[in-house]
Amino acid sequence: MSISSVWNTVYPILIAIFFFELIIIIHEGGHFFAAKLMGIKVNEFSVGMGPKIFQKKGKETTFTLRWILFGGYCAMEGEDEKSDDERAFVNKKVIQRIFVVVAGVLMNLILGFIIVIIIVSSGSLIGTTEVAKFEDDAVSPSYGLEVGDEIKSIDGMRVYTTTDISTGFSRCEDGNVQMIVERDGEEIALDIEFNTEEYEGTTYTQMDFWLRGVEKTFGNVLVQSVKETVSYARMVFLSVHDLLVGRYGLSDLSGPVGAVSVVSTAVKTSYTSMLRIMALLTINVGLFNLFPIPALDGWRLFVLIAEGITRKKIPSKAEYIINAVGLILLLGLMCIVTFSDITKLF
Repeated sequence: MSISSVWNTVYPILIAIFFFELIIIIHEGGHFFAAKLMGIKVNEFSVGMGPKIFQKKGKETTFTLRWILFGGYCAMEGEDEKSDDERAFVNKKVIQRIFVVVAGVLMNLILGFIIVIIIVSSGSLIGTTEVAKFEDDAVSPSYGLEVGDEIKSIDGMRVYTTTDISTGFSRCEDGNVQMIVERDGEEIALDIEFNTEEYEGTTYTQMDFWLRGVEKTFGNVLVQSVKETVSYARMVFLSVHDLLVGRYGLSDLSGPVGAVSVVSTAVKTSYTSMLRIMALLTINVGLFNLFPIPALDGWRLFVLIAEGITRKKIPSKAEYIINAVGLILLLGLMCIVTFSDITKLF
């Protein structure tokens, strides 16, 4: 095996690991800078997990690089325990603590938005939801779909972007799609039976039409980027919904290993595919952290909101136990998902 072929195999994986860790650094960096802004003492900022490679003591914060580049943390004084330090997290006002907790999510969403702007800007045209033309073997015209129709919804899901349309088709497994389109100012309901194809045991619905594109301007690039970012965010919630209703099982989930595999494959495919996966990942990490699950930012946000309303704090011991149990369950789930990711690789 030549050095060139080895490098072609290794470099996409390195890019994927770098980006996955960048997502974590951006998230924890949001907590770090928000804490500093609120006058909260940060004891340690770590890039990576596990044994340390390098450590440098700053003015008050220790900066650490660790071996396992699948995580990181921002350890604040009084974050999980009582502290007499007036600059401790626990001793700050509720609104200040909420700002610090939410800052990590905001940084992930900002990163995702920046990547989406790059994606939209790099295209030759801005995609719309209007049907432009059909494939030669298209079946949808026989069910009433026409050129010029603007797609408003797919199977009850409102459509605002081309990503929404792709998402709608990806969630349809039998080819039967209920569409609402706007034609001459009137909304028309269509039931279309699209062709399907099998790939690796999964049935996919084939979209047999093209969507119209418009020339780029500064304004429509910005507007489209906002819409696409919202569409990516909605994909996260749709995925959780589909998991809860049984559409997907645990074997369909992916952890860090799966994410690296997907990103490294996208790197080999195309620049745009790589950016799309990266945008979805950073938005996914940010929003998933907002779910009120113990050990995640969302749980801490829930506790802080409750404290702000009731003016009472949850006892430190109770909060510690809840977070510890939540962390154990999350680590257990991560182990299962990682094992599943590894078995898929082989």
